[in-house]
Amino acid sequence: MTTPILLLIIGGAVLFFIIFFYFIPLGLWISALAAGVKVGFFNLIGMRLRRVIPSAIIRPMIKSHKAGLQLSSNQLEAHYLAGGNVDNVVDALIAAERAEIDLTFERAAAIDLAGRDVLEAVQMSVNPKVVQTPEVAAVARDGIQVKATARVTVRANIDQLVGGAGEETILARVGEGIVTTVGSADEHKRVLENPDSISKTVLEKGLDSGTAFEILSIDIADVNVGDNIGAHLQADQAEADKEIAQAKAEERRAMAVAQEQEMKAKVQENQAKVVAAEAEVPKAMAEALRSGNMGVMDYINMQNVKADTEMRDNISQFEANDYDNQDSVVDEDLD
Repeated sequence: MTTPILLLIIGGAVLFFIIFFYFIPLGLWISALAAGVKVGFFNLIGMRLRRVIPSAIIRPMIKSHKAGLQLSSNQLEAHYLAGGNVDNVVDALIAAERAEIDLTFERAAAIDLAGRDVLEAVQMSVNPKVVQTPEVAAVARDGIQVKATARVTVRANIDQLVGGAGEETILARVGEGIVTTVGSADEHKRVLENPDSISKTVLEKGLDSGTAFEILSIDIADVNVGDNIGAHLQADQAEADKEIAQAKAEERRAMAVAQEQEMKAKVQENQAKVVAAEAEVPKAMAEALRSGNMGVMDYINMQNVKADTEMRDNISQFEANDYDNQDSVVDEDLD
């Protein structure tokens, strides 16, 4: 036998063993056999052909077999191919079986495929979880603000994990219940004296309906007095009324100023008409003199009457000013 043929045989043998151990992981098969899990060579080859990692199926099968669970490789492969976490589902089934919780493989697989952590849900069913609400502010009927924080103890509801609302819905509903309870109180002092009234009222509303959790208790962790919202609202309303009144007063003032300007314009217009009419008087007199309707003596008499009238007006004005001066002197003497 020549050297090239010997090398070809050795290379073919090496390639055969590589392919053989790829399709049949001997160590994993021995581990399953030692654990009492019967897995055939053809089953392992079929997993490789179906693009399933054998260790992702065999190791969970070994765990379930040791825990006394009867799970077939077909169930685990179907869940793996659907994109589920096989190892997490098996751990959840083992924990549920130890806690005596009725959980089937189909239900656990559905919960896992729905995007929820089925193992965490089982653990929460055994060990309830406490979630704290953010500070919720509400206003009592007397206008005083009350700020409260609550701790909600919840337990996972396995039957409603698929399609049930999450923790955010629980916190929102508890906050809504706090606002309703405080808002229905006549005085904020009653809420401060009996904070457990909030818990009782909220629990009676059945806030866990349609959610993936069961509310065990609601405990008010902290209650504080906030601002006097009623007083702030009244002050804001008074400020708004004042601004409205100022706006109306400014509107009336603007209308009065406009009317005053309009009246001044009318006065100026009338004065212009008077001046225009007075300008026609000399023309009329000249025309009367030319036409003989008015003589020279009539014109002179009219001028005398006019001068006499102006003299009398000046005398009366002088007497009025002198009277005012005398009154001011008397007032100064009395002071």
